[in-house]
Amino acid sequence: MIPQDDIITYIPQRPPFVMVDTVLQADAKVSKTSFEIKESNLFVVNGYFTEPGLVENMAQTAAAGTGFRYQQKGETVPVGFIGALKNLKIFGLPKTGDVLHTEITIVHTVLNVHVVDAAVYVGEKKMASCELKIFEQAT
Repeated sequence: MIPQDDIITYIPQRPPFVMVDTVLQADAKVSKTSFEIKESNLFVVNGYFTEPGLVENMAQTAAAGTGFRYQQKGETVPVGFIGALKNLKIFGLPKTGDVLHTEITIVHTVLNVHVVDAAVYVGEKKMASCELKIFEQAT
């Protein structure tokens, strides 16, 4: 587990735009994070974490997993860019105080392009899912 204080070494975002607290798992295929939604979050509207925040949380989970793997190899953490978002489904909006558990599974990689399946949960309830195509910038 990677604690919140260290998370910014694995992702390019900086506060107040950080949407992951803790890396729970990061291996060659799967990345998992958790994130507690605070009232002060810039994506919270009327007590609910909105759709852009859910998408950003999924993207940052992918970035955190990649960053962790690169750091483990002693390599520079690359910057990634979302090239496409496909089949976005929002099943519900989490509330402030909820803890998101997000899972990214790498479907396939070609050169510097990763296609991943993403899902966000609060407890057992799926809140959102999508497929992301992420382009990794060469270092």
